[in-house]
Amino acid sequence: MVARPYPFASHYFDRDGLKLHYLDEGTGDPVVMLHGNPTWSYYYRNLVADLRDRFRCVVPDHIGCGFSDKPQPPRYDYSLASRVDDLTALLDHLGLRENVSLVMHDWGGMIGMAWAARHVPAVRRIVLMNTAAFPLPKTKRMPFRLWVARNTRLGAWLIRSRNLFCRHAADVCVKRRPLPADVREWYLRPYDSWDNRVAVLKFVQTIPLKSTDPGYEIIAETEATLPKFAKTPTLICWGMKDFVFSPEFLEEWERQLPHAEVHRFADAGHYVLEDAADEVVPLIDRFLSR
Repeated sequence: MVARPYPFASHYFDRDGLKLHYLDEGTGDPVVMLHGNPTWSYYYRNLVADLRDRFRCVVPDHIGCGFSDKPQPPRYDYSLASRVDDLTALLDHLGLRENVSLVMHDWGGMIGMAWAARHVPAVRRIVLMNTAAFPLPKTKRMPFRLWVARNTRLGAWLIRSRNLFCRHAADVCVKRRPLPADVREWYLRPYDSWDNRVAVLKFVQTIPLKSTDPGYEIIAETEATLPKFAKTPTLICWGMKDFVFSPEFLEEWERQLPHAEVHRFADAGHYVLEDAADEVVPLIDRFLSR
């Protein structure tokens, strides 16, 4: 195993005494890439390598993820509101206030689009991959495996004690072929202990499902802002064999952003940027370069 997962320099932003790790590669118009759970900036390694000769690629690890600090509550509350505040503080620190292209996956869509809703003029382009920025579609039920992880003590114990969520994701989120052993290891590496899996669990436990859940109001406000992006160029790349972000979510995106350019990958899973990298990376490259 090599000492580094990617050939990029690490940068750290002091976020109220916590270290938020991020990549900052290349020059040009900024492309901000936001990961979900249980991934980290490693998910975007191939896209950064492709784009950094023409764009400034900024890729944070959310607090508790990747190479960022992993504080235990109550030192950090792991709420959606805090995630959006973290992103806002980082982009302000880096002076990224215009011509920002957002690339988002999983929880990254909720966090990134909540930021976008508050900075509409700053957003130049949007790229969405198996994500959401609106409440659970009416025709979609939460998968039982995710319900157990979110709502039961057994689920919480399995995530933090046995790393079940990360291991299961590394297996079921790709469909075309298994992850190579070294890639799978790097997805798991940051989450190698009970303490280091705190964000993995908190991301699951804080999924906003009903109006009384913390963060639901942010999702509702973000959804209400989506019409403001009716003229914002948007690319959607979707793995159709995702058991969580299933086709119902894609249908909702198409309803909300009917102008979007959509590419479906019938045999790809949730980690569409792993399953279909050879197709998705060139699509994003061409989209951002137009």
